[in-house]
Amino acid sequence: MSYTGMPIDDDLLVKYLVGEATPAEVEAIQNWIAATPANRQEYDNFKLIWDESQHIASTKNVDEDAAYLRLQKRLNNTAPTIAQPAQVRKMKTSWWVGIAASLLLICTVAWLTVSHYYDNQNIAFVKVDSKGKTRAQTLPDGSVVTMNSHSTLIYPEKFTGTIRPVTMLGEAFFKVTPDKTKPFIIKVNGVTVRVVGTSFNIKSRDGKTLVIVETGIVNVSEKSKNVNLNPGEKVLITKKDGLLAKENNKGRLYNYYVTHELVCDETPLHELVGSLNEIYGANIVVGNKAIANLPITTVFKDQSLDQVLLVISETFKIKVERGKKGIVLK
Repeated sequence: MSYTGMPIDDDLLVKYLVGEATPAEVEAIQNWIAATPANRQEYDNFKLIWDESQHIASTKNVDEDAAYLRLQKRLNNTAPTIAQPAQVRKMKTSWWVGIAASLLLICTVAWLTVSHYYDNQNIAFVKVDSKGKTRAQTLPDGSVVTMNSHSTLIYPEKFTGTIRPVTMLGEAFFKVTPDKTKPFIIKVNGVTVRVVGTSFNIKSRDGKTLVIVETGIVNVSEKSKNVNLNPGEKVLITKKDGLLAKENNKGRLYNYYVTHELVCDETPLHELVGSLNEIYGANIVVGNKAIANLPITTVFKDQSLDQVLLVISETFKIKVERGKKGIVLK
Protein backbone atom coordinates (compact mmCIF):
# COMPACT_ATOMS: atom_id res chain seq x y z
CA MET A 1 0.00 0.00 0.00
CA SER A 2 1.09 3.62 -0.44
CA TYR A 3 1.42 6.29 2.25
CA THR A 4 -0.35 9.63 1.70
CA GLY A 5 -0.30 11.11 5.20
CA MET A 6 1.80 13.87 6.78
CA PRO A 7 5.48 14.13 5.77
CA ILE A 8 7.76 12.01 7.96
CA ASP A 9 11.14 13.64 8.68
CA ASP A 10 13.93 13.12 11.21
CA ASP A 11 12.47 15.59 13.72
CA LEU A 12 9.15 13.74 13.78
CA LEU A 13 10.89 10.37 14.20
CA VAL A 14 12.84 11.75 17.17
CA LYS A 15 9.57 12.92 18.78
CA TYR A 16 8.17 9.44 18.24
CA LEU A 17 11.18 7.71 19.78
CA VAL A 18 11.20 9.90 22.91
CA GLY A 19 7.43 9.60 23.39
CA GLU A 20 6.58 13.22 22.63
CA ALA A 21 4.64 12.70 19.38
CA THR A 22 0.93 13.51 19.37
CA PRO A 23 -1.58 10.68 18.82
CA ALA A 24 -2.05 11.86 15.22
CA GLU A 25 1.71 11.86 14.65
CA VAL A 26 2.07 8.39 16.19
CA GLU A 27 -0.64 7.05 13.90
CA ALA A 28 0.96 8.70 10.85
CA ILE A 29 4.41 7.28 11.63
CA GLN A 30 3.08 3.78 12.22
CA ASN A 31 1.14 3.91 8.94
CA TRP A 32 4.26 5.16 7.14
CA ILE A 33 6.37 2.32 8.60
CA ALA A 34 3.80 -0.28 7.56
CA ALA A 35 3.38 1.14 4.05
CA THR A 36 6.52 -0.32 2.46
CA PRO A 37 9.51 -2.52 3.39
CA ALA A 38 11.78 0.42 2.46
CA ASN A 39 10.07 2.63 5.05
CA ARG A 40 10.44 -0.11 7.67
CA GLN A 41 14.15 -0.44 6.87
CA GLU A 42 14.64 3.33 7.00
CA TYR A 43 12.95 3.46 10.41
CA ASP A 44 14.97 0.51 11.75
CA ASN A 45 18.22 2.18 10.63
CA PHE A 46 17.18 5.48 12.21
CA LYS A 47 16.24 3.78 15.48
CA LEU A 48 19.59 1.97 15.52
CA ILE A 49 21.41 5.28 15.18
CA TRP A 50 19.24 6.93 17.83
CA ASP A 51 19.64 4.09 20.33
CA GLU A 52 23.41 4.20 19.96
CA SER A 53 23.56 7.96 20.45
CA GLN A 54 21.39 7.67 23.59
CA HIS A 55 23.68 4.99 24.99
CA ILE A 56 26.74 7.13 24.36
CA ALA A 57 25.11 10.23 25.85
CA SER A 58 24.27 8.39 29.08
CA THR A 59 27.95 7.62 29.75
CA LYS A 60 29.77 10.64 31.14
CA ASN A 61 33.30 9.29 30.76
CA VAL A 62 32.74 7.62 27.43
CA ASP A 63 35.60 6.01 25.49
CA GLU A 64 34.78 7.49 22.08
CA ASP A 65 36.99 5.07 20.14
CA ALA A 66 35.36 2.08 21.84
CA ALA A 67 31.91 3.52 21.16
CA TYR A 68 32.76 3.93 17.50
CA LEU A 69 33.92 0.30 17.29
CA ARG A 70 30.76 -0.90 19.05
CA LEU A 71 28.68 0.91 16.46
CA GLN A 72 30.72 -0.66 13.66
CA LYS A 73 30.08 -4.11 15.14
CA ARG A 74 26.32 -3.52 15.23
CA LEU A 75 26.27 -2.21 11.67
CA ASN A 76 28.21 -5.28 10.55
CA ASN A 77 25.08 -7.37 11.04
CA THR A 78 23.74 -5.86 7.79
CA ALA A 79 26.71 -4.17 6.14
CA PRO A 80 30.43 -4.63 5.40
CA THR A 81 33.08 -3.49 7.86
CA ILE A 82 34.55 -0.04 7.52
CA ALA A 83 38.02 -0.11 9.02
CA GLN A 84 39.95 2.82 10.39
CA PRO A 85 43.72 2.54 9.89
CA ALA A 86 46.09 4.16 12.35
CA GLN A 87 47.49 6.71 9.89
CA VAL A 88 44.12 8.46 9.63
CA ARG A 89 43.21 10.89 12.39
CA LYS A 90 40.82 9.18 14.79
CA MET A 91 37.24 10.26 14.38
CA LYS A 92 36.53 11.63 17.83
CA THR A 93 33.51 13.84 18.20
CA SER A 94 31.45 15.50 20.91
CA TRP A 95 28.63 13.00 21.04
CA TRP A 96 26.07 15.24 22.68
CA VAL A 97 26.53 18.81 21.46
CA GLY A 98 23.16 19.11 19.79
CA ILE A 99 21.47 16.20 18.07
CA ALA A 100 22.76 17.09 14.58
CA ALA A 101 26.39 17.31 15.63
CA SER A 102 26.22 14.19 17.79
CA LEU A 103 24.74 12.04 15.01
CA LEU A 104 26.62 13.35 11.95
CA LEU A 105 29.45 10.82 12.09
CA ILE A 106 27.15 7.90 12.86
CA CYS A 107 24.76 8.85 10.05
CA THR A 108 27.70 9.07 7.66
CA VAL A 109 28.85 5.58 8.59
CA ALA A 110 25.32 4.21 8.28
CA TRP A 111 24.77 5.85 4.89
CA LEU A 112 28.00 4.57 3.40
CA THR A 113 27.67 1.06 4.80
CA VAL A 114 23.98 0.33 4.40
CA SER A 115 24.03 1.73 0.85
CA HIS A 116 26.74 -0.82 -0.08
CA TYR A 117 28.74 1.81 -1.96
CA TYR A 118 31.91 0.40 -0.45
CA ASP A 119 31.35 -3.34 -0.57
CA ASN A 120 34.34 -5.40 0.53
CA GLN A 121 36.47 -2.28 1.04
CA ASN A 122 38.37 -1.14 4.12
CA ILE A 123 37.56 2.55 4.20
CA ALA A 124 38.66 5.16 6.74
CA PHE A 125 36.89 8.46 7.30
CA VAL A 126 38.29 11.97 7.54
CA LYS A 127 36.43 14.55 9.61
CA VAL A 128 37.24 18.25 9.24
CA ASP A 129 35.90 20.99 11.52
CA SER A 130 36.46 24.58 10.42
CA LYS A 131 35.61 25.87 13.92
CA GLY A 132 35.71 29.68 14.04
CA LYS A 133 37.46 30.32 10.74
CA THR A 134 37.34 29.62 7.01
CA ARG A 135 39.17 26.47 5.96
CA ALA A 136 39.98 24.93 2.56
CA GLN A 137 40.20 21.14 2.24
CA THR A 138 41.38 19.14 -0.79
CA LEU A 139 39.57 15.82 -1.22
CA PRO A 140 41.05 12.56 -2.57
CA ASP A 141 39.83 13.28 -6.13
CA GLY A 142 41.35 16.77 -6.19
CA SER A 143 38.06 18.54 -5.48
CA VAL A 144 38.47 21.58 -3.21
CA VAL A 145 35.97 22.44 -0.48
CA THR A 146 36.17 25.82 1.22
CA MET A 147 34.29 25.68 4.50
CA ASN A 148 32.81 28.70 6.21
CA SER A 149 33.28 29.02 9.96
CA HIS A 150 31.52 26.54 12.26
CA SER A 151 31.10 23.90 9.55
CA THR A 152 31.89 20.18 9.41
CA LEU A 153 32.81 17.90 6.52
CA ILE A 154 33.14 14.10 6.54
CA TYR A 155 34.37 12.00 3.61
CA PRO A 156 36.14 8.68 2.92
CA GLU A 157 39.92 8.66 2.86
CA LYS A 158 39.63 7.23 -0.66
CA PHE A 159 36.82 7.36 -3.21
CA THR A 160 36.90 3.69 -4.20
CA GLY A 161 33.22 2.96 -4.83
CA THR A 162 30.78 3.92 -7.55
CA ILE A 163 30.23 7.43 -6.18
CA ARG A 164 32.15 10.15 -4.34
CA PRO A 165 30.09 10.62 -1.15
CA VAL A 166 30.49 13.31 1.53
CA THR A 167 28.33 14.70 4.31
CA MET A 168 28.42 18.18 5.79
CA LEU A 169 26.97 20.60 8.30
CA GLY A 170 27.08 24.37 7.97
CA GLU A 171 28.25 26.08 4.79
CA ALA A 172 30.82 25.28 2.12
CA PHE A 173 31.80 26.19 -1.45
CA PHE A 174 32.61 23.18 -3.62
CA LYS A 175 34.85 23.02 -6.70
CA VAL A 176 34.32 19.46 -7.85
CA THR A 177 36.78 17.68 -10.14
CA PRO A 178 34.87 16.33 -13.18
CA ASP A 179 34.32 12.56 -13.38
CA LYS A 180 31.24 11.42 -15.31
CA THR A 181 31.79 7.80 -14.26
CA LYS A 182 31.69 8.57 -10.53
CA PRO A 183 29.11 11.18 -9.42
CA PHE A 184 29.91 13.43 -6.46
CA ILE A 185 27.11 13.24 -3.89
CA ILE A 186 26.62 15.42 -0.81
CA LYS A 187 24.23 14.65 2.03
CA VAL A 188 23.19 17.64 4.14
CA ASN A 189 20.17 18.04 6.41
CA GLY A 190 18.02 15.53 4.53
CA VAL A 191 18.96 17.02 1.15
CA THR A 192 20.98 15.25 -1.55
CA VAL A 193 23.13 17.25 -3.98
CA ARG A 194 24.44 15.31 -6.99
CA VAL A 195 27.04 16.57 -9.52
CA VAL A 196 29.76 15.23 -11.80
CA GLY A 197 31.96 18.33 -11.93
CA THR A 198 30.99 21.90 -11.12
CA SER A 199 31.22 24.70 -8.55
CA PHE A 200 28.46 25.64 -6.15
CA ASN A 201 27.69 26.81 -2.62
CA ILE A 202 25.66 24.97 0.02
CA LYS A 203 24.44 26.70 3.14
CA SER A 204 22.48 24.70 5.70
CA ARG A 205 21.61 26.40 8.96
CA ASP A 206 18.52 26.82 11.16
CA GLY A 207 16.59 24.11 9.32
CA LYS A 208 17.05 25.75 5.91
CA THR A 209 19.32 24.59 3.09
CA LEU A 210 20.24 26.90 0.19
CA VAL A 211 22.08 25.66 -2.91
CA ILE A 212 23.50 28.21 -5.40
CA VAL A 213 25.25 27.12 -8.61
CA GLU A 214 28.19 29.03 -10.09
CA THR A 215 29.25 26.68 -12.90
CA GLY A 216 27.92 23.42 -14.38
CA ILE A 217 24.68 21.63 -13.54
CA VAL A 218 23.67 20.49 -10.06
CA ASN A 219 20.81 18.14 -9.16
CA VAL A 220 19.16 18.78 -5.80
CA SER A 221 16.68 16.31 -4.32
CA GLU A 222 14.65 16.12 -1.13
CA LYS A 223 12.20 13.32 -0.49
CA SER A 224 10.36 12.74 -3.79
CA LYS A 225 11.17 16.12 -5.34
CA ASN A 226 14.24 17.10 -7.35
CA VAL A 227 15.41 19.96 -9.54
CA ASN A 228 18.34 20.67 -11.87
CA LEU A 229 20.12 23.97 -11.27
CA ASN A 230 22.09 25.80 -13.97
CA PRO A 231 24.69 28.54 -13.43
CA GLY A 232 23.18 31.54 -11.68
CA GLU A 233 20.26 29.59 -10.22
CA LYS A 234 19.42 28.71 -6.63
CA VAL A 235 16.93 26.66 -4.65
CA LEU A 236 15.84 26.76 -1.01
CA ILE A 237 14.74 23.73 1.02
CA THR A 238 12.94 24.27 4.34
CA LYS A 239 11.63 21.92 7.01
CA LYS A 240 8.13 23.34 6.60
CA ASP A 241 7.78 23.51 2.82
CA GLY A 242 10.45 21.13 1.53
CA LEU A 243 12.03 21.79 -1.88
CA LEU A 244 10.81 25.12 -3.26
CA ALA A 245 10.86 26.33 -6.86
CA LYS A 246 14.26 27.34 -8.22
CA GLU A 247 15.03 31.02 -8.78
CA ASN A 248 17.62 33.16 -10.52
CA ASN A 249 20.35 34.41 -8.22
CA LYS A 250 21.19 38.11 -8.53
CA GLY A 251 24.89 38.68 -7.98
CA ARG A 252 27.34 36.68 -5.86
CA LEU A 253 26.87 37.40 -2.19
CA TYR A 254 27.01 33.76 -1.14
CA ASN A 255 30.77 33.18 -1.34
CA TYR A 256 32.09 36.29 0.40
CA TYR A 257 33.92 34.05 2.87
CA VAL A 258 35.86 32.64 -0.10
CA THR A 259 36.48 35.71 -2.29
CA HIS A 260 36.09 38.59 0.20
CA GLU A 261 33.90 40.23 -2.43
CA LEU A 262 30.22 41.10 -2.44
CA VAL A 263 29.25 41.12 -6.11
CA CYS A 264 25.89 42.82 -6.61
CA ASP A 265 24.19 42.49 -10.00
CA GLU A 266 20.74 44.04 -9.71
CA THR A 267 20.67 42.47 -6.27
CA PRO A 268 17.62 43.44 -4.15
CA LEU A 269 18.57 45.66 -1.24
CA HIS A 270 17.04 43.31 1.33
CA GLU A 271 19.30 40.46 0.14
CA LEU A 272 22.39 42.64 0.49
CA VAL A 273 21.25 43.68 3.98
CA GLY A 274 20.89 40.03 4.99
CA SER A 275 24.47 39.31 3.90
CA LEU A 276 25.80 42.40 5.68
CA ASN A 277 24.15 41.32 8.93
CA GLU A 278 25.78 37.90 8.68
CA ILE A 279 29.23 39.09 7.57
CA TYR A 280 29.61 42.02 9.95
CA GLY A 281 27.49 40.72 12.82
CA ALA A 282 25.25 43.78 12.42
CA ASN A 283 21.56 44.36 13.01
CA ILE A 284 20.40 46.26 9.93
CA VAL A 285 16.72 46.44 8.99
CA VAL A 286 14.96 47.96 6.00
CA GLY A 287 12.50 50.33 7.62
CA ASN A 288 10.63 51.16 4.44
CA LYS A 289 9.07 48.34 2.40
CA ALA A 290 9.15 50.55 -0.70
CA ILE A 291 12.95 50.30 -0.88
CA ALA A 292 13.37 46.63 0.09
CA ASN A 293 13.57 45.37 -3.49
CA LEU A 294 15.52 48.24 -5.02
CA PRO A 295 18.29 46.72 -7.20
CA ILE A 296 21.93 47.55 -6.65
CA THR A 297 24.83 46.79 -9.02
CA THR A 298 28.32 47.22 -7.60
CA VAL A 299 31.20 45.31 -6.02
CA PHE A 300 32.34 45.62 -2.40
CA LYS A 301 35.76 44.22 -1.59
CA ASP A 302 37.19 44.21 1.93
CA GLN A 303 35.32 47.41 2.80
CA SER A 304 34.13 48.37 6.25
CA LEU A 305 30.44 48.31 7.10
CA ASP A 306 30.37 52.10 7.28
CA GLN A 307 31.82 52.33 3.77
CA VAL A 308 29.23 49.90 2.42
CA LEU A 309 26.38 51.78 4.09
CA LEU A 310 27.65 55.06 2.65
CA VAL A 311 27.49 53.61 -0.87
CA ILE A 312 23.97 52.31 -0.23
CA SER A 313 22.86 55.67 1.13
CA GLU A 314 24.26 57.62 -1.82
CA THR A 315 23.01 55.12 -4.42
CA PHE A 316 19.38 55.16 -3.29
CA LYS A 317 19.32 58.59 -1.61
CA ILE A 318 18.09 57.05 1.62
CA LYS A 319 18.83 57.69 5.28
CA VAL A 320 20.95 55.44 7.50
CA GLU A 321 19.86 55.86 11.11
CA ARG A 322 21.92 54.31 13.90
CA GLY A 323 20.39 53.51 17.26
CA LYS A 324 21.03 51.35 20.30
CA LYS A 325 19.13 48.44 18.78
CA GLY A 326 20.75 48.57 15.36
CA ILE A 327 20.71 50.36 12.01
CA VAL A 328 17.60 51.34 10.07
CA LEU A 329 17.52 52.12 6.35
CA LYS A 330 14.66 54.39 5.26
